[in-house]
Amino acid sequence: MVGLGIRTRETGATATLQGQEKPVIRSLTGGELTLENTVSGVGFNAIDLLYASLSACLVMSARIGARKLGFIERISAYEVQVSGEKTAQEPYRITRFDVQFRVTGDLSEAETHELAETAEAMCTVSNTLKANADVVLIVST
Repeated sequence: MVGLGIRTRETGATATLQGQEKPVIRSLTGGELTLENTVSGVGFNAIDLLYASLSACLVMSARIGARKLGFIERISAYEVQVSGEKTAQEPYRITRFDVQFRVTGDLSEAETHELAETAEAMCTVSNTLKANADVVLIVST
């Protein structure tokens, strides 16, 4: 059996804000996204991106997990929806992530649970959130 090789790529992002413009985020790999900074505006805000990172990591990990578990041929679609609960007072933070995991295909309930647990175990974002990673602040002038 051929193992799944781990490939890495450069990661990171820079956010910039000019005057009254909306913030822009650029990834080291060339992606660019303008953030929404109003309550009624359409688009991603910073918290949406946190939820998006978790949902994207889990859905990609689910596909990898399905291949590892031998389920890949029986699944036609994966969906992970993430929302959460934010504190109303400082320090502001997300106190709970609610994750809805769905697959379309021919899996039993037990297989679907096994796949969800496998995906979560391999998801870098989920593992990081549960581990309380250190944030190292370096101030440049």
